[in-house]
Amino acid sequence: MLETSARLLRLLSLLQQHRDWSGPQLADRLGVTVRTVRRDVDRLRELGYPVHATIGNIGGYRLGTGAAMPPLLLDDEEAVAVAVGLRTAANGTVAGIEETSVRALAKLEQILPPRLRSRVSALDGATVAQHRPAAVVSAEVLTTIAAACRGHQRLRMDYRGHDGTDSTRTVEPHKLVHAGRRWYLVAYDLDRDGWRTFRVDRLQPKVPSGPRFTPREPPAGDIGGYASWSVGVDRYRYQARFTMYAPAAQVAERVPADAGVVEAVDERTCTLRAGSNSLDGLALHVTLLGFDFTVHEPPELVGHFTTLHARIGHALGTPGEGGPPAG
Repeated sequence: MLETSARLLRLLSLLQQHRDWSGPQLADRLGVTVRTVRRDVDRLRELGYPVHATIGNIGGYRLGTGAAMPPLLLDDEEAVAVAVGLRTAANGTVAGIEETSVRALAKLEQILPPRLRSRVSALDGATVAQHRPAAVVSAEVLTTIAAACRGHQRLRMDYRGHDGTDSTRTVEPHKLVHAGRRWYLVAYDLDRDGWRTFRVDRLQPKVPSGPRFTPREPPAGDIGGYASWSVGVDRYRYQARFTMYAPAAQVAERVPADAGVVEAVDERTCTLRAGSNSLDGLALHVTLLGFDFTVHEPPELVGHFTTLHARIGHALGTPGEGGPPAG
């Protein structure tokens, strides 16, 4: 006879396989009495599994839906399928679930036996998506970082900056953020003594992770917005502010999360903050969004729009704009 804990797992596996089981059928499969089956079902219910009694001549049991998600038991094939699906979702196949997929994948891969982990890696390596994100990040890197965030463990990593310089950094990882088509890590940089946002496709974690740390107060309540500001505005030479005469939701649809920050003013207007090392780049970016706007800052950009306005008027021969010289 199986020990109680092993028998409970076996009972749960049986209940997940079929819709209905009679008490005698379960007793026969488990090698116990019907009375023992009833006691084991009660234990599963205490653990949060919604095991319902069925009505019939003999009576039986059915695993139903509950108010909360209990632990899920998967066989080898199911575990591989779930892991591959989570890896696919983490690469941005379905918008909005990338970060959740990485968290779930980190939990699953932590307990996967080596034989199953190698199967998942083989499937992932042999599969090519038709549409890849701009910067592909391996699932191993994402799950390593996610595990360090969850376990509050320091992370040592090799990092290549936007200027191409290489460095080794030690950080206290806080959150992974999927913005635009890229992954970013928001972490406290112990070498720079401040919060930083790192592009994950430019880093390589060193394993194993470092010692545990006490989490610091995060740099902002909205980490996603903080990451967008860091990579889309703060690091550039010119940081612009515009009033857009359109609802924030419409503007946000055309501004990737790593290209600017959109904040609603009212139902019909919003503020766009964006950055660039080029005044022409900023002017082109906001103009091609397709909405009316007013530029507020920086002063250099306000003056640049005045110059562009005169130049365009000159090209079109608009009266009062200088027109082409008479020939």
